[in-house]
This record gives sequence, structure tokens and C-alpha cells, in this order.
Amino acid sequence: MKLRSTYLLVSHGSRDPRPQIALEHLAKLLARNLADSSCEGVPSFPAVGTATLELGPAPLHEQICRFGEHTLSLGLTEIQILPVFLLAGVHVTADIPAQVEIAQQAFASNLKINLRPHLGSQETGLTKLVKTQMQEIAFLPNLQPPSWILLSHGSRQPGGNLTVEKIASQVGAQTAYWSIKPSLEEKIDGLVRGGHQQIGIVPYFLFNGGITDAIARGVEQLKHQFPQTEIHLANPLGASIQLAELISDLIYP
Repeated sequence: MKLRSTYLLVSHGSRDPRPQIALEHLAKLLARNLADSSCEGVPSFPAVGTATLELGPAPLHEQICRFGEHTLSLGLTEIQILPVFLLAGVHVTADIPAQVEIAQQAFASNLKINLRPHLGSQETGLTKLVKTQMQEIAFLPNLQPPSWILLSHGSRQPGGNLTVEKIASQVGAQTAYWSIKPSLEEKIDGLVRGGHQQIGIVPYFLFNGGITDAIARGVEQLKHQFPQTEIHLANPLGASIQLAELISDLIYP
């Protein structure tokens, strides 16, 4: 089966350049993954682009339209929109669909724009990646087993944090949030008061950026606040082959 689509990764957007650099790298990994899984006769590197909901060069629907023109120039008739978001917040449930609808109206029937499920819906695969993050941390063997905190940005949207809670349960972690309660400090304070000697923090974020920097600074402060407790911070998920494979599964479930 020959590919008839291009693929557009949509992220939130940031003033920090690092998330966009990581997203571009993820796009290249996705292109390679799609090429490897395609049949003979498909171009080696399918067209994979990136766009941002906020802080981009233009509103998202204009970015989609530009990519749509590129898609038509390749002789293709469909775009697959892939929201690279971990939480089912208002951006995923309302903002992106609205922008896709505007772009679709601009092309009418000449181009089909398909909005795929967001990355965070891949609960099983993301659970595996979180476990990989946990394995990065080396704890002292002579103390009690570590306690874990899965730290997410958090969403105020009803049901927006459900996947985070499920993943935390599956890996044996408690949840804390950057933008809503319970906060990381509250969770660590409770664990320390409960006699826990080693705590691992897994940031449920895609890429390094301003928020992960702030989290790292906060963790350093918590280490000084609780000097008798071993507190370790893992890395964000990062742009990896495994993450690209999860996105591929959104296209071909």
C-alpha cells in the first residue's frame, strides 16, 4: 500500500528553542519509522512536518494550510495531524480541532485533513517509557526501596489527568503536578514525614525546556530542605525511536 498522506506533528510551542529542536528530531525519526514500515515503492522519507499551537510563526490553521499546499504539490491528498501532547486538556479537546476545521474549510474537498488521537492516549507504550526513565536512576542499595513520584504538568480539564493517574498506578508511583495540586513539594513532604528515605521523581514531560529547568531547580531546593532523604530526578521522555513508534501507532493502530 502506497502512502497517500503527509504527517504534521503539532506541539504546544515554546519560547525556549530546545523543545522545537527536539520536535524536529522526532519528526525525522518518525519519517524513518514510516519508511521502514512501508511497502516497496514508497519514497524513502515520507513528508513529516512540525507546527505549534502557540508561539509559532503564524496561527496553527495557517501553518496547516502551508503544509497542505506542500502536500498537494507532492501529489498527495491527505494530511495526518498528530498532536504531540501528553494530556487531554483543552488544547487537545478544543483548540487543535478548531484550528483543523478552519484549515479544512480552506481546502474543501481538495485535501483531507485527519486529526489523529493525541500522543498521551498511548497509555501502554508511555508506561513502558516511564519505566525506562525510572531505570535511569541509581539508588543506594543499603536503604529501603525508593518511593516514586510521577510529576506531570497537570490539566484542569475534567478527565485530563486520568492517563497520568493510570500510568502512575501501573508503575507504583504517586502523582504530583506542576500547575495544579498536589504539588511536588507537598508530595515529598508527605513521603519524608512517612519515613521514606529514597525518592525518585519522574518528569512526565516530553522534552527539556523552561519548565523542566524550573523543576530541576526546585528539586535542588528540596534536597537542601530534606537533607536526610535521597531525592533523585530522572530525565523527560525525550525524542527517541520508541516515542516515534508510539506516534506511528496513532496513524496505523
